[in-house]
Amino acid sequence: MTVLRRPLSRAARKEERTAWVFLLPWFVGMAGITLGPMIASLYFSMTDYNLLSPPEWVGFENYGKMLDDPRLRQSLTVTFVYVALSVPLLLAVALALAMVLNRGIKGLAFYRSVYYLPSLLGASVAVGILWRQVFGTDGLVNKFLGLFGVHGPGWISNPDTALYSLIVLHVWTFGSSMVIFLAGLRQIPEQYYEAAALDGAGRRHQFRHVTLPLLTPIIFFNLVLQIISSFQSFTQAFVVSGGTGGPSDSTLFYSLYLYDEGFGRLHMGYASAMAWLLVLIVGFLTAINFYFSKRWVFYGDGK
Repeated sequence: MTVLRRPLSRAARKEERTAWVFLLPWFVGMAGITLGPMIASLYFSMTDYNLLSPPEWVGFENYGKMLDDPRLRQSLTVTFVYVALSVPLLLAVALALAMVLNRGIKGLAFYRSVYYLPSLLGASVAVGILWRQVFGTDGLVNKFLGLFGVHGPGWISNPDTALYSLIVLHVWTFGSSMVIFLAGLRQIPEQYYEAAALDGAGRRHQFRHVTLPLLTPIIFFNLVLQIISSFQSFTQAFVVSGGTGGPSDSTLFYSLYLYDEGFGRLHMGYASAMAWLLVLIVGFLTAINFYFSKRWVFYGDGK
């Protein structure tokens, strides 16, 4: 059976053209800023290219080189430890503060803005420099510990503690996740808590059996965003370590090593291959999160 499409009226055609005009900048940006560079990067990843001479095709040689690169393995180890520790801690702090703000304290807008501010500043060069001073040998942290007779190490200059100081910095940028959690908490109907209270459930049981299940979509959303963001962390490690990833490569984030290979050593072909490895890693972890989300994320529609 043939279905005849009703011709659009003049007003509808004009509205459709207007929509395409407004969408045109997005399509141009997608082609010129996203798809174009991605295709170029994929090509360069299969070449020997140093920015100063024409690229020379080498096939999958750059990808094979990564298997024998000890610094790449170190950067992956550092990055995975950083993500595995900082993301859960950040989400826990963000949720805890969102729970506190959700109680309806006075000046909520002010506190929400203050807590959100670190999310805007945490990745800045200025905060990186400040963090290096705070956790330095004579920094504020050691001066505070000195009040109790404790002689703290140089947190940034010690390979055993340098990464953890960056983890603390990342956790400090909890503001955006906190605001999203707060919005999710405001959407939970109050009658659920009233019904749980009538059944004798205390605050702990209400949090476990009411708040957490209904907040799982927000937790999942924040989890995916924070994992992707954490794998792209660069500025903090660059500033704190002076661009070296030191001491002893203890803060050598994957993105920092990629930058060093591409713009420090001009191994642009190898850096492009590293970039595509990062895409695969982040894509794989995101797919894993979506797969397992079926087991713990509750959307309220029986799915």
